[in-house]
Amino acid sequence: MDDLTNNKKYINWPTLTLMAFCTVIGLDDIMYNFQNQGMPVVTSWIIMCIFYVIPYSLMVGQLGSVFSKGGGGLSSWVRGTDGEFLGYFTAWTYWAASIPYAVDSANEIIVDIGWALTGSEKFQHQISNSTFAILTFTMFIIFIFVEHYFSRSMEVLSTIGGGLMLFMTLMFVFLAFLGLAKSGGHMATQPFTWHTLIPKFDMHYWTTVAMLIYALNGCELVAPYVTQMKKPQYDFPKAMISLAIMTIFLTVFGSFALGIYFNAYHIPNDLKMNGAYYVFDMVGHQYGLGKGLLFLWAWTSVFYNAALLAVLLDAMTRMLISDTGDKYMPKFLRKKDKNGLPINGYILTVSLSAFIMLLGIFLPDMNDIFNWLLNLNAIVSPGVTCWIFYSFMRIRKNSAKFPSKYVFIKNDKLAYLAGLFLLVVTAVATVLGIAPQDIKTYSGYWWYELIINIIAVVVLIGLGTILPGIRRREEEYGIAFSKPQWIIMFCLIIGSVIVDVYLGGTKMANIHISQLALPLNILLIVIEAVTAILICWLVGRRKPIASEN
Repeated sequence: MDDLTNNKKYINWPTLTLMAFCTVIGLDDIMYNFQNQGMPVVTSWIIMCIFYVIPYSLMVGQLGSVFSKGGGGLSSWVRGTDGEFLGYFTAWTYWAASIPYAVDSANEIIVDIGWALTGSEKFQHQISNSTFAILTFTMFIIFIFVEHYFSRSMEVLSTIGGGLMLFMTLMFVFLAFLGLAKSGGHMATQPFTWHTLIPKFDMHYWTTVAMLIYALNGCELVAPYVTQMKKPQYDFPKAMISLAIMTIFLTVFGSFALGIYFNAYHIPNDLKMNGAYYVFDMVGHQYGLGKGLLFLWAWTSVFYNAALLAVLLDAMTRMLISDTGDKYMPKFLRKKDKNGLPINGYILTVSLSAFIMLLGIFLPDMNDIFNWLLNLNAIVSPGVTCWIFYSFMRIRKNSAKFPSKYVFIKNDKLAYLAGLFLLVVTAVATVLGIAPQDIKTYSGYWWYELIINIIAVVVLIGLGTILPGIRRREEEYGIAFSKPQWIIMFCLIIGSVIVDVYLGGTKMANIHISQLALPLNILLIVIEAVTAILICWLVGRRKPIASEN
């Protein structure tokens, strides 16, 4: 046994640091927040990395150590502290948060391919919103096909895309500062003083904090590896502090580098969608490479987002179906085909993704759809992160019941308060993040985005509360619903969507409430949707007729 222990392969802390780094930050994350805050985002990154990333990462380390036998996943942590139902609901919310992320990744693939083939953003003006939605939906079908016939596609895409993304991001920072030195310190952001880096802590600022959290979360993915370290109590903190230092370096210097090429006082409205291409085009021409770096980035982004979409479609769906068992998940969703693929789970994933795409189809153009999806991700992703801090508070409240090889803050009361602080910060940022970004405040489209933000969250999270009820009906009656019930509810949902599409595309007068102007069609959509949901509930609550099984 001693020989076996001595021969065990351990993960060293530098390796774990790099693994965590790839899950936390990328150039796109820096670009998104630069458009939200400008150069003051440099200060925001420093504050967030010190007071959020470091404690967050170390809390994840203790959770991973406590629940190492449960696979170290987020749902296993909550299940270990609060039982099966909350464990199921955590798994559901974690999966639901991946739906907007999957749609966003599919959208980015369309944008990436357009740039890779044309070398310009002009193709975006030739694609209507409906065409953009159809192409995005096509990406889902293609990747389900790829996952079905090529079992190692995720590994191949992740290796290529992840490696290239890290290389391109670090290369950009290096070339930007080298170019700054060669140009004698010339920057596009002028005037540049220390005041340029100081945030204005107004309401707009606080509504953008959720996007910072969205960019920085994800280190819980390496939690299962805590127990595979030789001295986790010493090595894991080293890895997480190193992660924070690397994140500070990349976010601070990456944001500063963007200020070299973009005037932070006049940021392009499409920076989130096209900014990376603009900057690699400028860097390429600066070093006499023409559009070479632009095309290299385009194909890097294609592989990177393809890997993300493959993981989100397959791994997340499998995790949801397998991790929740048969107690809360309906039988029809756990059905697998002859190859072991959860086919109805795929259908649910694609259906909800199509629903998300449909919500954004009435926005003015591709850029608005792209920005809205990012905003939606910045709502649901930080919201799910709250489970981490909740679980940490639970294990520190009863530390004797949850022993760990690695402990973050030995004093239980201080550790509990640290978890509570991050929970409150994340929850408040999530709520404030519901406010639409990149659009004129209180305009018609601002109200539309606010409403579809709320609808998307309610549908994605609310469905998770309905499924256990459907499972109980299966256990009680043998079937959840009779065929007439399924047909009526299906027709109601499809009919509701068609009516909403019609109303959303119809121009109507505004209703003035106090000093606010709310478009009439948005109000009608809300009334129609609530009515359809109520009728579905009335139909679905009836006992299915056994003879119709």
